[in-house]
Amino acid sequence: MPVKDLGFRRAAPALAVFAAVRLLGLTVLAVWGAVAGSSPHTLLSARWDSLWYARIAAEGYGYEIVLPDGDVHSNLAFFPLLPWLERGVSAVTGLSYGSAGLVVSVLAGLAAAWGIFAVADLLHGRRTAVFAVALWAALPVGIVQSMAYSEALFTALAAWALYGALRGRWLTAGLLAAGAGLTRPVGAAVVAAVWVAAVLAWRSGERSRQAGLPLQTGPVQDAASPAWSGGRALVGALLAPAGAAAYVLWVGAHTGGGLLGYLDVQAGWGNGFDGGWAFARFVGAKLASSAWPAGLGLTTGVVLVLWLYGACVRQRQPAPLLVYCGIVVALALCASGYFGSKPRLLLPAFPLMLVPAVALARWRTRRAVLVLGAAALASAVYGAFWLNGSGPP
Repeated sequence: MPVKDLGFRRAAPALAVFAAVRLLGLTVLAVWGAVAGSSPHTLLSARWDSLWYARIAAEGYGYEIVLPDGDVHSNLAFFPLLPWLERGVSAVTGLSYGSAGLVVSVLAGLAAAWGIFAVADLLHGRRTAVFAVALWAALPVGIVQSMAYSEALFTALAAWALYGALRGRWLTAGLLAAGAGLTRPVGAAVVAAVWVAAVLAWRSGERSRQAGLPLQTGPVQDAASPAWSGGRALVGALLAPAGAAAYVLWVGAHTGGGLLGYLDVQAGWGNGFDGGWAFARFVGAKLASSAWPAGLGLTTGVVLVLWLYGACVRQRQPAPLLVYCGIVVALALCASGYFGSKPRLLLPAFPLMLVPAVALARWRTRRAVLVLGAAALASAVYGAFWLNGSGPP
């Protein structure tokens, strides 16, 4: 596979499509807000988790809420990179921390779209890559990409770390994985992907050495077999978990809980990993009640996600992508709390979009554009409805 130029000109169509879908979502949200009397700016920057991030940016860590049932919601549950960036943008621009978070998300969203384009272009070519970005932007909860949340930032770091790993750019991959680990707990998925890529590259290098073939150290020609570069690959692999490890260890020291300190913080929020048992009971209760349509919708969504992941495997996506996506999906679906958050937690699982993107790329352009346009409009309407209703927990 020839090495692709990832300059702005090549990625521009994908970035333009992403911006158009996001602008459509914001326009519909503004119109909905004018009718409903709600503030789009408040919905995007000063509700739910956005408030926690802004408070961390303003005051640092140490704030917590004790609920009537004794549970403790501590801001230590939120990883620090987004608040750090909010503080930096606020210092430069004078914006409030919430507004600074919106600036970060706008830039991170574009970076994420570019990174998704880069990975898809490397694997399937430019046309498929544009469709992959469009599909990611038009997801039902795509409005979160425009909120002062960490999903867009995390996806940007993850996508470019994966691209670096697939290209054998180990230091870049390791540093970006470390950044992802400072952004969300699911940064572990990026670390695992970089490690898998490094192991596969090392094994490929060993086979070449045993066969007496020259060891590939230049640009990667096959995304499934990144080049091994000795020391750089090892340093990249060691750097990858540094961000998450540093924060988790700091939380443990800060709380006195040791290595399990962060898990204790999450437990205070009702979060844990039970293999999906609590979520299954939640869906079952919906199906057995008058809210059965919601239960049916949840069941359909889960089946669709699992089918898409199976299709990723059948599509023979590179192992690092499968590992990353599999961990993101598993952590999203098998967490024991905040069931309404699951669609949002799946946003970083962008490799799932490569399956429909490949299919759309085979269609005539007019037909594909009509389908994507309908999806973008539906996403915009749902996003406005969602934020003016229950919204992201």
